[in-house]
Amino acid sequence: MEEKPMDLQPRQHLLFDKDWRFTRKDVAHAENVAFKDTGWRALDLPHDWSIEGPFDPDAPAGGGGGYLPGGIGWYRKRFRLSDEDRKKQFTLQFDGVYKNCDVWLNGEHLGFHPYGYTSFHYEITPVLNFDGEENIIAVRVDNSQQPDARWYNGSGIFRHVWLTITDALHVAHYGTFVRTPLVSDALARVEVLTRVRNDSYTPKNCVLITKVVDAAGEVVGTAESLHPIASGQEYEFVDRIRVVQPRLWSVEDPYLYRVQSIVKEGDRVVDDYETPLDIREIAFDADQGFLLNGQQVKINGACLHHDGGCVGAAVPERVWERRLETLKTMGCNGIRTSHYPPAPEFLDLCDRMGFLVMDENFDEW
Repeated sequence: MEEKPMDLQPRQHLLFDKDWRFTRKDVAHAENVAFKDTGWRALDLPHDWSIEGPFDPDAPAGGGGGYLPGGIGWYRKRFRLSDEDRKKQFTLQFDGVYKNCDVWLNGEHLGFHPYGYTSFHYEITPVLNFDGEENIIAVRVDNSQQPDARWYNGSGIFRHVWLTITDALHVAHYGTFVRTPLVSDALARVEVLTRVRNDSYTPKNCVLITKVVDAAGEVVGTAESLHPIASGQEYEFVDRIRVVQPRLWSVEDPYLYRVQSIVKEGDRVVDDYETPLDIREIAFDADQGFLLNGQQVKINGACLHHDGGCVGAAVPERVWERRLETLKTMGCNGIRTSHYPPAPEFLDLCDRMGFLVMDENFDEW
């Protein structure tokens, strides 16, 4: 696959799920560029090899693992970039790999990530080939130590993979943090922390324009800042924006704004990054319980594990959406993510559909 150079868009966030190859066994030297994977199975991600079976009452995973296999698997993917992409920065992100995951690019070991439920990423620019030369990603996944948990986990690259392409001057990965220290029906103060990184070889004068945009696309608040950033460094901007008569997020009316972070070098827009925002105030009171925007709300919650039942751990978004729609009709307004971080798109659905979330990090292990 050859990606087009970034002529028009300052940032591309590309879904990288297509055209992988997979084998469900451990293979020596599969990280090497010269390794031949032509006999491997072709597939698209997300992928959970455990749910493919076979079911076995004597499986080491036991009942907690659904009597399904774990083991070791390998994935490989090829892609090409044009010579015009050399000036860009590239980040490879995995939303979730279960588990004990090693990643290589063009034979270089990028890193090891043991936990299966958290996203992780690598800055891959120095390792890439350009001018149409092939790039090869290799991923080894080890879920062989069983029993592993008291609930079905699945195995493999079971969440999305992304390739993010930016200018050398850009909002850093996960580079925004938005909070609302003051919220009322009349006024909200939105505080936006934005880390901008300069990966070029020269210092840059960075202009950051921060906008709060409503669901209709109207700008309801803006701020502009200027700061020099040295080569190889980053700077955190702090902007405070007033939003008059905000529409507050609630479980009945899950209204969302977005924060738009525009990075400019001179008159040229070099990055355009968006962060979802719901404006609301939460509090717990000893006498009244949970308060949302000053109103008492009874949390009618349900526990949801990360899997989708018969589809395993690689869950299509529509499966989550349908589950949440069903829960909503029965009066549910809260989700406990039992017992690990869920897929990012699940949290986005909860924001859009009006669910409070208790986002757990670990089970007992």
